[in-house]
Amino acid sequence: MSTTGASADPLAALGALPGVAESVESVRKAVDRVYGHRIMRRRSNEITSEAALRGARGSAALSGADWALEEVRRRTDFSGDDGARTVGAALRLTAEAGQLLSIWRQSPLRVLARLHLVAAADPDPRVGRPRQDGEGVDEPLVELGLPDAAEVSGRLEGLSELIIAGSSAPALVTAAVVHGELLALRPFVSHNGLVARAAQRIVLVGSGLDPKAICPAEVGHAELGRAAYVAALDGYVSGTPEGMAAWIAHCGKAVELGVRESTAVCEALQRGAA
Repeated sequence: MSTTGASADPLAALGALPGVAESVESVRKAVDRVYGHRIMRRRSNEITSEAALRGARGSAALSGADWALEEVRRRTDFSGDDGARTVGAALRLTAEAGQLLSIWRQSPLRVLARLHLVAAADPDPRVGRPRQDGEGVDEPLVELGLPDAAEVSGRLEGLSELIIAGSSAPALVTAAVVHGELLALRPFVSHNGLVARAAQRIVLVGSGLDPKAICPAEVGHAELGRAAYVAALDGYVSGTPEGMAAWIAHCGKAVELGVRESTAVCEALQRGAA
């Protein structure tokens, strides 16, 4: 995303694109409905915990480890094959994201570095810093052209400046841009998709849209499917108004599907308590 141009608040300008306001309003109504569910008054912590588990499962699925929910719930050792390590990384990131909310608005680059350290859990010196020239990227889903290290550095700095400056843009727009920019840049040598989705979670929670973290967009992204995810990302990378609006709408639909997932959990708990 270019951070230059006529608008002093480019995120807010994206919020004015055709169709984006409708996506934002639809997401807000969906989130309000699940927060208003009667079970949330008594058992919100259980909903939060279940949303975290399901969100991690969905994020791992998009990174190639499509495990059944009950397998994720049952497993205690995630040190085996690549799939197990991916699921373990997703679970660690979901847990870590909630600890970084207060730091995000002051130092987003520090948060991103921390997320990569947590995801990789590896002493490799390339972990926890943006990749340098000549370093490849292991990202199983995204096959777009890879920006060079100088472009990555410049665009990360621009993204950081936007977040620190603040914006009047709706949380959905900011979250979608953070998510899309990190996928487009793939700033780390590994785990970029997992980190991008964790950063989206931080924005949605920290903005106040989803303060209890009960609307796991990762569930929705997985449900919409890898092909739709990549196609929507292509729209973001194109930089066209239509493409950007389509990516934001895709992210909005993912949040709504996450809401639906947690609403089903609320209903199940309510039936059990009846």
